[in-house]
Amino acid sequence: MKSIGDNCGVFGIVKETDCVEDIYRGLDFLQHRGQQFCGIATCDGGRIYLITHYGQVGNTFTPHELENFKGNMGIGHVSLKERQPMMWQGAVGEIAVAFSGNIINSEALLTEMKDRGEAFYHGLDIEIISKLIMQEKNVVSGVSMLAEKIKGSYSLVVLTQDGIYAARDVYGFRPLMLGEGRGSFVVSSESRAVQSMGINRSRDVRPGEIVLITKEGFDTKQQLKSPRRAHCAFEWAYTASMDSKIEGLYVQEARNNLGRALAERDIAEGGVQADLVAPVPLSGIGHALGYHMISGLPYQEVFLYNRYADRSYTQLTQEDRDRVAKKKLSVLEYAIRDKRIVLCDDSIVRGTQIKEKVRELKNTGAKEVHVRIACPPLMYPCNFGISTRTHEELLARRFLANGNITSLDQFTALEIWVAEKIGADSVKYNSLEAFVEALKIPKASLCLKCWDGNGPMGSGLDI
Repeated sequence: MKSIGDNCGVFGIVKETDCVEDIYRGLDFLQHRGQQFCGIATCDGGRIYLITHYGQVGNTFTPHELENFKGNMGIGHVSLKERQPMMWQGAVGEIAVAFSGNIINSEALLTEMKDRGEAFYHGLDIEIISKLIMQEKNVVSGVSMLAEKIKGSYSLVVLTQDGIYAARDVYGFRPLMLGEGRGSFVVSSESRAVQSMGINRSRDVRPGEIVLITKEGFDTKQQLKSPRRAHCAFEWAYTASMDSKIEGLYVQEARNNLGRALAERDIAEGGVQADLVAPVPLSGIGHALGYHMISGLPYQEVFLYNRYADRSYTQLTQEDRDRVAKKKLSVLEYAIRDKRIVLCDDSIVRGTQIKEKVRELKNTGAKEVHVRIACPPLMYPCNFGISTRTHEELLARRFLANGNITSLDQFTALEIWVAEKIGADSVKYNSLEAFVEALKIPKASLCLKCWDGNGPMGSGLDI
């Protein structure tokens, strides 16, 4: 299986005046979606300007570079694994392309296209997407062709002389939304990048929709048939920023609901004797607040978050994940000494980081640590873009080799086993049913492959 490392973000804007500062700010607000590479492309009506960097937006783009960008429309990208946007010249004219997602059948497509004489720099997913688009007579037909050729997920932006084309795959797996105001029309992976500019959130790009963005506004050029919606449920639990809104659901609301469900389960099962509830920052904050609202336990920060650290879950290697995890949190000894703590987090993937956090709390003086996890046990690797890669990396899968939880007793046994593995006094997860209910989005409209193995295209291809 090829390496997967997507948690990328795309941004685009069309306005009456120079737009580079807006793209720069927009990408800065999407930085949590990818910290390894960033890039900006703008168009002044005559040519496209492009610069990409290794590193984060605020640390790599210089004032001199930003001053030399020209144009009233442009796109940007933040990534974990490759430089984007990429610029191309072909039958469709000069274009720059950026996308968020993952192509499952990239190796087969690469072989097929090379056999036809196509040349590639590195064989990256962005190259495959760009060349597929350029094979057609225009951008709309090229983007439409992606739905036939690509198995996987993508939200993409294409910068042309005519405007910016924005599109989502037919399942709507990766988020993509539109906003307008103050003479600007914007497309973004998350609404927070739009809200930060004082621009109104308009709507989400529909699955299979191809939208042309110009200074006149949004124009749907084509609506491809969508077999079903399959929005990545992990966006609300972890990936997206808590101040964003996706498919009509505020991320903060979703996380509060997930924390509430954990507290309700504890109460129904007789409660847990604890002095406070605390999050593993940052994604655990919303879950802990929801737990606090129902349980009545005092909410208390027990870790100080290093604002200059990257997200540990989305790093590409275990070594990088461990390094970042150690760097980003430190224990607040005053808050935890002799306390019984309910510790809320979004998920347990490999178990190494939560084990370390439990150990740090107990070594610093915590009396008990009861771990509460918003997501159900992760049983299947995601090949649509999230960072998990193999069954062997998933802690819960080591307990249940076939990935199937068939009874409440088995679910409870798994929780007891995980608690022993990470050194916690207890561990409880939300069930899949409680998880879906908390999101308040129909189960049929969510991709839950991480938990039940059934991806949007059927379990046979996706697992």
